[in-house]
Amino acid sequence: MDEKVSYDELDSALRRCGSTWDAAQTHGLLTGRLAIAGVAAGPEWLLQVLEGTDETDALRTECQKTLDSLYQGTYWQLTERLSEFFPLLPDDDADTEQRTQAMAHWCEAFLHGLVSSKHEQALKDRLAAEPLSDIIRDMLQITRAAIDEESDVEDNEAAYAEIVEYIRVAAQLAYEELADIRHAEEK
Repeated sequence: MDEKVSYDELDSALRRCGSTWDAAQTHGLLTGRLAIAGVAAGPEWLLQVLEGTDETDALRTECQKTLDSLYQGTYWQLTERLSEFFPLLPDDDADTEQRTQAMAHWCEAFLHGLVSSKHEQALKDRLAAEPLSDIIRDMLQITRAAIDEESDVEDNEAAYAEIVEYIRVAAQLAYEELADIRHAEEK
């Protein structure tokens, strides 16, 4: 899967079509929904991200194409288990504060994706058990992430990189841990 969507490309497309979601939130929500519902997550996710936009607007059609590419790429990254999954966040040339805020938005939307759809008791039980309960607790903490003004840039960069790697691995683990829930939904 070579066609990757960049943060800036998606964020710009979302703004142009009038979506209230930013790129990080959009990808976090998608990742959470894919973990719960697999391939079936696409239509509901797309409707939520494009809610309130004009269906007849060419900019929405353009945005939807970008979202379709994001959906396909993210689904492929998670299902192939090749450790190619990465949360969609601003590039390293963006300032640390912007990247930290996007990381917090990604985690918030990921959690929303895990808990906002219809929940059977099996899913509730799974989310309340380890390791998913730990991932949820950690992601909740990350939603409150901020730059440490007393640390130097290098320390903030190192902390950011470490947290992004945690998110990457945690999202993959959540996807794996919820495989039986996804398969039960497919039946």
